[in-house]
Amino acid sequence: MRNTMLQIRESFWFIPAVLGVLAILLAQALISLDHRIEEEQLHTLGYFFYEVGVSGSRSILGAIGGSMLAVAATSFSITISVLATASSTYGPRLVRNFMADRGNQIVLGVFSATFLYSLTVLRSIRSQSSDNVAFVPDIAVNVAVILAVICVAVLVYFIHHIADSIQVSTLSARVRSELIACVDEMYPASPPDNAVAVDRSDPALSGDAVISADTSGFIVTIDEQSILRHAVHHSRTVEITTAGGRHVLAGDELARVHSGDATPELIAAVRKCFSLGDARNPHQDIDFAVQQLTEMAVRALSPSTNDPYTAKNALAELAVGLVPLVQRNIIPEGRVDEQGSLRLLVYRTAPTAIVDTVFDAMRTYALPSPIAVTATIDLARRIGTAARYQHTRDALLRQLTLLRDAYSSSGANPQDIEARSVEINAAQQVLETSGAGTTTEPA
Repeated sequence: MRNTMLQIRESFWFIPAVLGVLAILLAQALISLDHRIEEEQLHTLGYFFYEVGVSGSRSILGAIGGSMLAVAATSFSITISVLATASSTYGPRLVRNFMADRGNQIVLGVFSATFLYSLTVLRSIRSQSSDNVAFVPDIAVNVAVILAVICVAVLVYFIHHIADSIQVSTLSARVRSELIACVDEMYPASPPDNAVAVDRSDPALSGDAVISADTSGFIVTIDEQSILRHAVHHSRTVEITTAGGRHVLAGDELARVHSGDATPELIAAVRKCFSLGDARNPHQDIDFAVQQLTEMAVRALSPSTNDPYTAKNALAELAVGLVPLVQRNIIPEGRVDEQGSLRLLVYRTAPTAIVDTVFDAMRTYALPSPIAVTATIDLARRIGTAARYQHTRDALLRQLTLLRDAYSSSGANPQDIEARSVEINAAQQVLETSGAGTTTEPA
């Protein structure tokens, strides 16, 4: 269900379809109201109401409907152009941010809904030449004029919104918000009440049955609460062995069942808790959420773009999401039922692996740009000084050493090499000092 809702939210068709249906219903309701209201009652509205006759109403509705359809087509063309620009400049994986933008969806929906409204009202107009009974839905026609005025305001908003959404700061802030939301969901500040540490040497975790995928695709969502309920119902312990964003083939392992045989009912129920799709999204995929900002930085450093300041901005946004991640306690992987029996083991990507992914990419692509190298060093310092655990700082110290070695052998200007070496040494000293006296948690 959640996967379906995410697909609906990130599609262009849903909101325009809903607004289109509402527009048709509104038109029919106002036409019915016009049939019921006497002409004398309409005159009481005074200056706020206009009666323009059969030909005038047809002209107004035709002009509104035709112009709205043309404006909707133009707006759609502008949106497609922006999508192409974003795909080539910032990466194809960021296109979904524009498709999921509610502003773009509502704008297209308002234009198309106004067209459908005008068309529905237009077909209800009757002249005396057709059946000797003239009918003009004056209320509906006046509402069409109001909708046209609203569409003008929406068009002005759309021009501003589309120009703002293509800016680096706006796009990176949106991706950063998705990263923060993913961190909060997958690595909450406080552990669940039923979270417990797991002893992997427990004999109850030795015998297991594999639950495999029956289709291929990317894991979009994993309903851990439903898996826990099924495990409790069948008195089994289920271990999730994969994570959101992983690509699986039919037959690949999704989970394991401990403490007894896996019944066909349990296998089918757990399998349904894994939603597979054709593309990744950042809602439960921390690697993809980090990858989006990393890709922005990497693409900005390509020879065709050569924009180190965009890379610096993307790394700053990464710090906003990664600093809270490394500040939080490690949450135990076990989940127990009301009786305290272990029923679920969840999978989480280690923060050190996430950090390594970022710095491995920057060490590969940032070397030609001293500005980007300095920003990478600053990112390591900011994450390391905030890290709760020593092994996170150890990973950052190792990455800084690798960065210094790579930059020293990159053929850069000797003065730049010396300056970056000084920055790296200073950052390493800060990390070693901030980690003094910290207890080391078990890996």
